[in-house]
Amino acid sequence: MKVDPALVDHVARLARLGLTPDDRLRYVSELTRILAYVEKLNTLDVAGAEPLVHPFEGRNVFRPDAVQASPPPEDGLANAPDRIEKFFKVPKVIE
Repeated sequence: MKVDPALVDHVARLARLGLTPDDRLRYVSELTRILAYVEKLNTLDVAGAEPLVHPFEGRNVFRPDAVQASPPPEDGLANAPDRIEKFFKVPKVIE
């Protein structure tokens, strides 16, 4: 694919970018190099390669569920800047 200033202008208009003439020339050069690299990647033989979802093997690191007692409300409210009885007091949001 040939990258020219008209194509860069079209892509910039789709992306709602305002480009200066210097930007336009720079992007023509950069997009040409990017597309050349993609073409180089397209020449690779990947017939035997397995598709990857992620480059690293991962596994769940969840801990098993265990029933535990909840801490008392006083512990949760210990650092509250303001409270009413056993509730946090927050500024009114809805008028």
